[in-house]
Amino acid sequence: MFIFEFVGQFLTLNEVLVPLIFFAFITLLFRGVPVAMALVGVALIFYLIAVIFLDPFRSDLRDVIEFDRIGADWRKLGTLPSRIFGNIVQNPVLVALPMFIFMGLMLDQSGVAQRMMHSMQRLFGGLKGGLSLTVLLIGIILAASTGVIGASVTLLGVMALPAMMKQNYSKPIATGTIASAGTLGILIPPSIMLVIMSDQLAISLGDLFMGALLPGLILGGLYIVFIVFYGLLRPDAMPVPETTEPVSWATVKEVLLSVIPPMLLILLVLGSIFAGFATPTEASGLGALGATLLALAYKRLSFKVLREVSRSTLNTSGYILGIFLAANFFAYVLRLYGGDEVVEHMVAGIFDNPYLVVAFILFIVFLLGFLLDWIEITLIIMPLMLPIVQGLALSVPDYGTINDAQVVWFAILVAVTLQTSFLTPPVGFALFYLKGVCPPGVTLGHIYRGIIPFVMLQLLGLFIVFQFPWLTTWLPSVAYGN
Repeated sequence: MFIFEFVGQFLTLNEVLVPLIFFAFITLLFRGVPVAMALVGVALIFYLIAVIFLDPFRSDLRDVIEFDRIGADWRKLGTLPSRIFGNIVQNPVLVALPMFIFMGLMLDQSGVAQRMMHSMQRLFGGLKGGLSLTVLLIGIILAASTGVIGASVTLLGVMALPAMMKQNYSKPIATGTIASAGTLGILIPPSIMLVIMSDQLAISLGDLFMGALLPGLILGGLYIVFIVFYGLLRPDAMPVPETTEPVSWATVKEVLLSVIPPMLLILLVLGSIFAGFATPTEASGLGALGATLLALAYKRLSFKVLREVSRSTLNTSGYILGIFLAANFFAYVLRLYGGDEVVEHMVAGIFDNPYLVVAFILFIVFLLGFLLDWIEITLIIMPLMLPIVQGLALSVPDYGTINDAQVVWFAILVAVTLQTSFLTPPVGFALFYLKGVCPPGVTLGHIYRGIIPFVMLQLLGLFIVFQFPWLTTWLPSVAYGN
């Protein structure tokens, strides 16, 4: 009891145990425990602590230290199945998740990227940094048609990196370009991260898709401008090949024929949402069908391909859904301990300026990106920050048509920030996807050095979106305005 009396002089028990919950979760992750099991394990342990040691009938404890949100019992645990099946399994928005994953994996098998790489390489190969420009342009197109990071990074690495090494490109700039181009799919719609954010923040997925389009294109544009200037300032890092084929109308025609099919698929998916012909969930089905038809048109569709794509879709969707269920239990226990109020009090109480509060949250997300995957950050941190953002007096234009405009703006800001989580060690998944397909002689050190300028560009893109909120709300207002 002495410990409780000492702690009670400074903090409530909520303020002590909530950080302990996060600390226990991070510790288990660094010990190599799978994410879903770490979430469930920590939640179960602290739930048992609540039931056994902090039961509301312990009046002697309540007299010593303030703990105003506990009241745990086994009957409350019985409400979890309804929360899981009502909020997650039966959520129609999440139906889009496996459909977009299927679409991306099927496009990986259709040969679309290979055709674009071959034709664009002929078109831009004679320019300084031509291969890097080719990778970035293909990355933007793949981002708008797949949204699957692993497939994009691996595909670009397999196709482009050997050609870059043969052309004596600097290893850091080659690997940095490929890794950053492959991660654009997490921001440019259709993005599975935006699907999950829509569910967690209870906002329109269509608004998020439209709101992320301009920031995603701005980020891709920053990459392209950087490569152009880098090629001019450091021509030795991206040399022009000694012999190049002259650009002819036949080459331009080949590029158009390779680009038009994926652009039509993008138009089918995003255009149907933009025009109001389909909901995002319905558009995901159209995208999956369109990707299958492309594979059929390129004579790459077979029973084996369909089986492998379906199996990979099931594995990826199951992995995400497993973390979903575990994070739901974790969030339930965290709220039981008053975690939402503790976090809101800690974050909102630091600054009086609401924009500094948003900047501080983004800084926290940026730091967490070094340690956690985007899925954990989206499922655990975003719901905790939602009440804080909703309570801020922010001047975000809604054009009279967007509900929760400042939440949409905040979600896109977090999405841009989470771009960095794919490129920052030690958890940056894009780095390991790329290392797995690198030719001999390309080390993790080259990759780490290569991503530094692109992380800086991502932060610059974040600053632009932060300064100009209309970039995230104007397009949704045009798409869904009356």
